[in-house]
Amino acid sequence: MGPDKRASRAGRFKQALLAGDEVAIIAEIKRRSPSRGDLNASLDPAELAVAYRNGGAACLSVLTNQEMFGGSGEDLAAASKASALPVLRKDFIVSVDDVHESHQMGADALLLIVADLATAQLAELHALALSLGMDVLTEVKSESELEAALEAGADVIGVNQREKPKSAAFTMDYQRAERMAPLFPDHVVKVAESGIAVPGGTTMAAVRDAGYDAALIGEALVTSGDPVGRLRELLA
Repeated sequence: MGPDKRASRAGRFKQALLAGDEVAIIAEIKRRSPSRGDLNASLDPAELAVAYRNGGAACLSVLTNQEMFGGSGEDLAAASKASALPVLRKDFIVSVDDVHESHQMGADALLLIVADLATAQLAELHALALSLGMDVLTEVKSESELEAALEAGADVIGVNQREKPKSAAFTMDYQRAERMAPLFPDHVVKVAESGIAVPGGTTMAAVRDAGYDAALIGEALVTSGDPVGRLRELLA
């Protein structure tokens, strides 16, 4: 049996976020969201992934949850093959089986949400993902969640500015990433998530000035009609 081809891809996602001098963009592929409904229901994941690559995205984020986002593992595989960019599987990863499934579908990284996991479980899944050659984007929304992420060994951490709905609507805290930036240790790769570059949202200038290494951007790209041009504008 030959060497594991996945081993040669270990660290690709994290390295890509740190490769340039400017804030890197993780460009997201998603058809819809619970808060906004259909965003780009008929998108072709391979075509959009190539557009993102051509526009200068450092990495991709692909929603694989069918029920809430209209995504699939096939979307991730198609985007990865077409673009050759490192790909984050963005889904609700809560079990060892989910981590192995992410590895099998070809993800270079996966998302772990601190709010959804006990501390011991977070550490277990984080360590398993790394052992399989995947990076981990660990998502937090508060200082206590940041502490839990660091305790679990996380070194790529995203601040999600979206709140869970108190009623029918999701709300955003567009200053959360800026407020939390000073709390991060120097060794951590910092990622701003949700509400970036949308009307009235957090600007790329604010993300850069707060010291973030990367921004995960979905809605502003999938609804733009010109993802190549929009990415180049955001990266300018």
